[in-house]
Amino acid sequence: MRDDNPLSNDQLGAILKAMPDPVFILSRSGRYLGIFGGIDERHYHDGSSLVGKFVHDVLEEEKADWFVHEIQTALQKGSLHVVEYGLAASDVQGVAVGSLSQRLWFEGRIQALEFPVAGEDAVVWVASNITARKELEVKLRMLSEVDALSGLLNRRKLMQVLAEHFEMFERYATPTSVLVFDIDHFKRVNDEYGHQAGDQVIRTTADVCRRELRVTDAPARLGGDEFVVLMPHTTRQLALPIAERLRTRLTEAMRQLGCIGHSVTISGGLAEFDLGDSSAEDVLKRGDDALYQAKRGGRNRIMAPA
Repeated sequence: MRDDNPLSNDQLGAILKAMPDPVFILSRSGRYLGIFGGIDERHYHDGSSLVGKFVHDVLEEEKADWFVHEIQTALQKGSLHVVEYGLAASDVQGVAVGSLSQRLWFEGRIQALEFPVAGEDAVVWVASNITARKELEVKLRMLSEVDALSGLLNRRKLMQVLAEHFEMFERYATPTSVLVFDIDHFKRVNDEYGHQAGDQVIRTTADVCRRELRVTDAPARLGGDEFVVLMPHTTRQLALPIAERLRTRLTEAMRQLGCIGHSVTISGGLAEFDLGDSSAEDVLKRGDDALYQAKRGGRNRIMAPA
């Protein structure tokens, strides 16, 4: 029979070896049966030492279990199976993999082979480094969710988080409080000391929020000099001392700003999700109303009406 393939076995081997992304042949049990390609040294290290080892020799147990599960899924499907996964230094054991100073991200394209290799069902696993793409995705998500000046959640993300917590409140009646506050006489700061000083006040406010609030709290910049803090699993009574501590710490931090010639304070209003609320906007409005009570009462205070 005439062989129509113009390539010799040596040539086919050279082509596989020249592939930029690494190609792994992995058995059902997770044994590395062969490795080809991966010559793009910007993204990959020499993996030839892996041949003959099992993924459980190379990776921490939880990560190795995940790899074996994905191999078995691809064998069961019989069609192309695509996954995304990260690898950090803490995931790897037993072999030198070069410097893993940051988590690397890969897309794995896994295809079952139609014949056994070394007596086992096996797959071809092509691993493509997508770390740059994942980092771009993170940056784009940050731009869509985080306020550029303060680094806190922006209005769009805040409303999303509020809606999610309101759903939880409707289902489980979990107490949740919201603090709405703004910076007293902020226009005066901008008018007398310039917008750079105003920006510094905003950044300082955000820094104090990150430092003084609990890890479960979600501070956000609603817009201008107005801020909102979501306090999950917290009644209004429990939220009040947290809000007062924040007010005190903010006043202390503002005194240390060399660009401001007078003290800067905040006024705030506390509100709690109520069974009569139809949406998260209702609690925001009550918090806003309490804020204006604080303004009318002389500023530099937190109001938490029942």
